[in-house]
Amino acid sequence: MNDKVRILICDDHALFREGIKALLAHEPSFEVVGEASDGREAVTMAANLRPDIILMDIAMPDLSGYDATRRIKQANKGARVLILTMYDDEDIIARCLDAGASGYVLKDTPAMQLIYAIQTVRKGGKYLSPEVMKKVVNQYVSGAVRAETRYDRLSGREREILKLLADGLSVKEVASRLDLSVKTVDVHKYNLMRKLDIHDRAELIKYAIQNKLIGMPLADRAFTTERRRKSG
Repeated sequence: MNDKVRILICDDHALFREGIKALLAHEPSFEVVGEASDGREAVTMAANLRPDIILMDIAMPDLSGYDATRRIKQANKGARVLILTMYDDEDIIARCLDAGASGYVLKDTPAMQLIYAIQTVRKGGKYLSPEVMKKVVNQYVSGAVRAETRYDRLSGREREILKLLADGLSVKEVASRLDLSVKTVDVHKYNLMRKLDIHDRAELIKYAIQNKLIGMPLADRAFTTERRRKSG
Protein backbone atom coordinates (compact mmCIF):
# COMPACT_ATOMS: atom_id res chain seq x y z
CA MET A 1 0.00 0.00 0.00
CA ASN A 2 1.35 3.45 -0.98
CA ASP A 3 1.12 5.83 1.99
CA LYS A 4 2.97 8.65 0.28
CA VAL A 5 1.38 12.08 -0.05
CA ARG A 6 0.74 12.48 -3.78
CA ILE A 7 1.38 16.07 -4.90
CA LEU A 8 0.52 17.99 -8.07
CA ILE A 9 2.60 21.14 -8.67
CA CYS A 10 0.85 23.91 -10.64
CA ASP A 11 3.07 26.83 -11.66
CA ASP A 12 3.93 28.36 -15.03
CA HIS A 13 7.64 28.70 -14.23
CA ALA A 14 9.54 25.50 -15.02
CA LEU A 15 12.54 26.45 -12.87
CA PHE A 16 10.30 27.05 -9.86
CA ARG A 17 8.60 23.65 -10.37
CA GLU A 18 12.01 22.00 -10.54
CA GLY A 19 13.03 23.72 -7.31
CA ILE A 20 9.89 22.56 -5.49
CA LYS A 21 10.38 19.02 -6.81
CA ALA A 22 13.98 19.00 -5.55
CA LEU A 23 12.82 20.27 -2.16
CA LEU A 24 10.04 17.70 -1.83
CA ALA A 25 12.34 14.89 -2.99
CA HIS A 26 14.07 15.10 0.41
CA GLU A 27 10.82 14.04 2.08
CA PRO A 28 10.38 10.25 1.69
CA SER A 29 6.66 10.53 2.47
CA PHE A 30 6.05 12.89 -0.49
CA GLU A 31 5.66 11.98 -4.15
CA VAL A 32 5.24 14.49 -6.98
CA VAL A 33 2.81 12.83 -9.39
CA GLY A 34 2.43 15.63 -11.93
CA GLU A 35 3.16 19.18 -13.03
CA ALA A 36 0.82 21.70 -14.63
CA SER A 37 2.05 24.87 -16.34
CA ASP A 38 -1.30 26.66 -16.66
CA GLY A 39 -4.65 26.83 -14.90
CA ARG A 40 -6.59 24.77 -17.41
CA GLU A 41 -3.99 22.00 -17.30
CA ALA A 42 -4.15 22.11 -13.50
CA VAL A 43 -7.90 21.44 -13.54
CA THR A 44 -7.51 18.54 -15.99
CA MET A 45 -4.59 16.94 -14.15
CA ALA A 46 -6.31 17.31 -10.77
CA ALA A 47 -9.30 15.41 -12.16
CA ASN A 48 -7.19 12.70 -13.80
CA LEU A 49 -4.54 12.16 -11.12
CA ARG A 50 -6.66 12.82 -7.99
CA PRO A 51 -3.60 13.96 -5.98
CA ASP A 52 -3.70 14.36 -2.20
CA ILE A 53 -2.36 17.92 -2.40
CA ILE A 54 -2.44 20.48 -5.21
CA LEU A 55 0.17 23.25 -4.93
CA MET A 56 -1.36 26.13 -6.87
CA ASP A 57 0.16 29.38 -8.12
CA ILE A 58 -2.16 32.33 -8.83
CA ALA A 59 -1.04 34.17 -11.98
CA MET A 60 -0.89 31.44 -14.62
CA PRO A 61 -1.80 31.31 -18.33
CA ASP A 62 -5.30 30.34 -19.55
CA LEU A 63 -6.96 30.26 -16.13
CA SER A 64 -6.03 32.02 -12.89
CA GLY A 65 -5.08 29.98 -9.84
CA TYR A 66 -8.18 30.94 -7.88
CA ASP A 67 -10.52 30.17 -10.79
CA ALA A 68 -8.72 26.85 -11.28
CA THR A 69 -9.11 26.17 -7.55
CA ARG A 70 -12.85 26.87 -7.73
CA ARG A 71 -13.27 24.47 -10.65
CA ILE A 72 -11.25 21.76 -8.94
CA LYS A 73 -13.34 22.08 -5.77
CA GLN A 74 -16.59 22.05 -7.74
CA ALA A 75 -15.54 18.79 -9.41
CA ASN A 76 -14.17 17.23 -6.21
CA LYS A 77 -15.21 18.72 -2.87
CA GLY A 78 -12.52 16.65 -1.13
CA ALA A 79 -9.66 18.15 -3.16
CA ARG A 80 -7.07 19.92 -1.03
CA VAL A 81 -5.54 22.96 -2.69
CA LEU A 82 -2.62 24.79 -1.10
CA ILE A 83 -1.95 28.17 -2.70
CA LEU A 84 1.77 28.83 -3.16
CA THR A 85 2.33 32.36 -4.39
CA MET A 86 4.24 35.61 -4.05
CA TYR A 87 1.08 37.71 -3.52
CA ASP A 88 0.02 38.75 -0.02
CA ASP A 89 -2.79 41.14 -0.95
CA GLU A 90 -5.81 40.78 1.37
CA ASP A 91 -8.34 40.63 -1.47
CA ILE A 92 -6.37 37.93 -3.30
CA ILE A 93 -6.09 35.89 -0.11
CA ALA A 94 -9.83 36.19 0.49
CA ARG A 95 -10.61 35.28 -3.11
CA CYS A 96 -8.52 32.09 -2.89
CA LEU A 97 -10.08 31.05 0.41
CA ASP A 98 -13.54 31.77 -0.99
CA ALA A 99 -12.69 29.51 -3.92
CA GLY A 100 -12.06 26.65 -1.48
CA ALA A 101 -8.30 26.66 -0.91
CA SER A 102 -7.23 24.81 2.24
CA GLY A 103 -4.15 26.94 2.75
CA TYR A 104 -2.13 29.90 1.58
CA VAL A 105 1.68 29.95 1.64
CA LEU A 106 4.05 32.63 0.34
CA LYS A 107 6.89 31.62 -1.95
CA ASP A 108 9.53 33.07 0.37
CA THR A 109 8.35 30.74 3.13
CA PRO A 110 11.13 28.57 4.68
CA ALA A 111 11.22 25.01 3.35
CA MET A 112 10.20 23.39 6.64
CA GLN A 113 7.17 25.66 6.84
CA LEU A 114 6.00 24.54 3.40
CA ILE A 115 6.47 20.90 4.37
CA TYR A 116 4.48 21.47 7.56
CA ALA A 117 1.76 23.22 5.55
CA ILE A 118 1.47 20.26 3.18
CA GLN A 119 1.25 17.81 6.09
CA THR A 120 -1.37 19.95 7.86
CA VAL A 121 -3.58 20.31 4.79
CA ARG A 122 -3.19 16.59 3.98
CA LYS A 123 -4.68 15.76 7.38
CA GLY A 124 -7.69 17.95 6.66
CA GLY A 125 -6.48 21.05 8.45
CA LYS A 126 -6.02 24.62 7.27
CA TYR A 127 -2.73 26.47 7.02
CA LEU A 128 -1.84 30.11 6.44
CA SER A 129 1.67 31.55 6.42
CA PRO A 130 2.26 33.73 9.51
CA GLU A 131 2.29 36.87 7.33
CA VAL A 132 -0.96 35.82 5.68
CA MET A 133 -2.55 34.88 9.01
CA LYS A 134 -1.73 38.34 10.35
CA LYS A 135 -3.53 40.00 7.46
CA VAL A 136 -6.56 37.73 7.82
CA VAL A 137 -6.75 38.31 11.59
CA ASN A 138 -6.37 42.08 11.19
CA GLN A 139 -9.19 42.08 8.67
CA TYR A 140 -11.38 40.01 11.01
CA VAL A 141 -10.61 42.18 14.05
CA SER A 142 -11.35 45.36 12.11
CA GLY A 143 -14.71 43.87 11.16
CA ALA A 144 -14.07 44.51 7.50
CA VAL A 145 -16.22 42.51 5.12
CA ARG A 146 -14.86 41.96 1.65
CA ALA A 147 -17.06 43.87 -0.72
CA GLU A 148 -18.14 42.18 -3.92
CA THR A 149 -15.80 43.32 -6.67
CA ARG A 150 -16.56 43.80 -10.33
CA TYR A 151 -14.58 40.63 -10.99
CA ASP A 152 -16.89 38.69 -8.65
CA ARG A 153 -19.82 39.70 -10.84
CA LEU A 154 -18.34 38.11 -13.95
CA SER A 155 -19.57 34.68 -15.00
CA GLY A 156 -17.14 31.77 -15.14
CA ARG A 157 -17.00 31.98 -18.94
CA GLU A 158 -16.42 35.74 -18.85
CA ARG A 159 -13.52 35.28 -16.42
CA GLU A 160 -12.06 32.64 -18.69
CA ILE A 161 -12.27 34.89 -21.75
CA LEU A 162 -10.93 37.86 -19.81
CA LYS A 163 -7.86 35.82 -18.84
CA LEU A 164 -7.19 34.64 -22.40
CA LEU A 165 -7.60 38.13 -23.86
CA ALA A 166 -5.24 39.50 -21.22
CA ASP A 167 -2.76 36.78 -22.14
CA GLY A 168 -2.67 38.31 -25.62
CA LEU A 169 -4.96 36.01 -27.59
CA SER A 170 -7.21 37.47 -30.29
CA VAL A 171 -10.98 36.92 -30.24
CA LYS A 172 -10.56 34.35 -33.01
CA GLU A 173 -7.85 32.52 -31.06
CA VAL A 174 -9.98 32.53 -27.89
CA ALA A 175 -12.91 31.10 -29.88
CA SER A 176 -10.69 28.32 -31.20
CA ARG A 177 -9.21 27.59 -27.74
CA LEU A 178 -12.64 27.33 -26.09
CA ASP A 179 -14.40 25.71 -29.07
CA LEU A 180 -16.85 28.63 -29.32
CA SER A 181 -17.97 30.79 -32.23
CA VAL A 182 -16.26 34.13 -32.75
CA LYS A 183 -19.67 35.80 -32.33
CA THR A 184 -20.18 34.15 -28.93
CA VAL A 185 -16.74 35.25 -27.72
CA ASP A 186 -17.43 38.76 -28.98
CA VAL A 187 -20.66 38.87 -26.94
CA HIS A 188 -18.85 37.67 -23.80
CA LYS A 189 -16.07 40.19 -24.43
CA TYR A 190 -18.58 43.03 -24.72
CA ASN A 191 -20.38 41.95 -21.55
CA LEU A 192 -17.26 41.54 -19.43
CA MET A 193 -15.80 44.86 -20.55
CA ARG A 194 -19.12 46.56 -19.78
CA LYS A 195 -19.25 45.01 -16.30
CA LEU A 196 -15.65 46.02 -15.61
CA ASP A 197 -16.07 49.46 -17.18
CA ILE A 198 -13.12 48.75 -19.47
CA HIS A 199 -12.95 50.19 -22.97
CA ASP A 200 -9.90 48.74 -24.71
CA ARG A 201 -7.34 45.96 -24.48
CA ALA A 202 -4.72 48.12 -22.77
CA GLU A 203 -7.15 48.82 -19.91
CA LEU A 204 -8.07 45.14 -19.81
CA ILE A 205 -4.42 44.10 -19.44
CA LYS A 206 -3.86 46.73 -16.75
CA TYR A 207 -6.89 45.39 -14.87
CA ALA A 208 -5.60 41.81 -15.21
CA ILE A 209 -2.23 42.81 -13.76
CA GLN A 210 -3.79 44.69 -10.85
CA ASN A 211 -5.97 41.68 -10.00
CA LYS A 212 -3.08 39.21 -10.31
CA LEU A 213 -4.70 37.40 -13.24
CA ILE A 214 -1.44 37.68 -15.13
CA GLY A 215 2.13 38.43 -14.14
CA MET A 216 4.29 41.17 -15.64
CA PRO A 217 6.12 38.92 -18.15
CA LEU A 218 2.80 37.80 -19.61
CA ALA A 219 1.60 41.38 -19.64
CA ASP A 220 4.65 42.49 -21.60
CA ARG A 221 3.95 39.76 -24.11
CA ALA A 222 0.31 40.80 -24.36
CA PHE A 223 1.24 44.44 -24.99
CA THR A 224 3.63 43.30 -27.72
CA THR A 225 0.87 41.22 -29.29
CA GLU A 226 -1.45 44.23 -29.24
CA ARG A 227 1.12 46.50 -30.86
CA ARG A 228 1.69 43.94 -33.61
CA ARG A 229 -2.06 43.59 -34.15
CA LYS A 230 -2.47 47.34 -34.55
CA SER A 231 0.55 47.71 -36.84
CA GLY A 232 -0.59 44.76 -38.96
